[in-house]
Amino acid sequence: MPSATATPDVELIIEDSRGGGGGGRPPDGGDDGDDGDFGKGRRREPPSSRRFSTGIAIGMVSILMFFMALASAFLLLHHSSRVWVAVHMPAILWANTVVLIGSSFVLERARLRLSNGDVPGFRKMWLVTTLLGLLFVAGQLVAWRQLVAEGVYIASNQASSFFYIFTGAHGVHLLGGVVALLFVLLRNFERSQISMSLAAEITSYYWHFMDGLWIFLFALLYLGK
Repeated sequence: MPSATATPDVELIIEDSRGGGGGGRPPDGGDDGDDGDFGKGRRREPPSSRRFSTGIAIGMVSILMFFMALASAFLLLHHSSRVWVAVHMPAILWANTVVLIGSSFVLERARLRLSNGDVPGFRKMWLVTTLLGLLFVAGQLVAWRQLVAEGVYIASNQASSFFYIFTGAHGVHLLGGVVALLFVLLRNFERSQISMSLAAEITSYYWHFMDGLWIFLFALLYLGK
């Protein structure tokens, strides 16, 4: 009878669907395993030099925007304020400027030594650049002491406030450059992800930028007195 044979046939179909070839677990060592082995076998690539160049460029742009905002406020108050009292510029600022410009020339001489394979010569010239940077900061402190001896403080008037802010902010950022110079001088680049030549190049960008920024600030302060 049809009703008698229908039930076994239905049960057979259900059993096939549960244990058939399409519903089984995939064999070991499939695509997931291959991907895992591939991921483990890949080597880390060294970071691109563009990554470091982009980072220092973003930092310099941020610093430039900060000082441009201060310079705009300086020029606005200088031309509109009725109580503006010019600050007598200490003569040592000229010597400090020469020292900082000279440090940039020495830095490039150091990089030239490095490109020629003279690592000891590079380190000597690089050390001279670092010392010149510290000498510049020390000279700025002497300029401050001279103004204080004359009774000119940061809160004395608007012009003196800008003088201390400009020179102080630039000095702090320049000390950051000194730290970078010391990093290149003392770092063991055999175990580093960045080469000595690349580190020296990136540091030189920042140092020359601080050099040019000081020349701009010095001219602004001198012409605005």
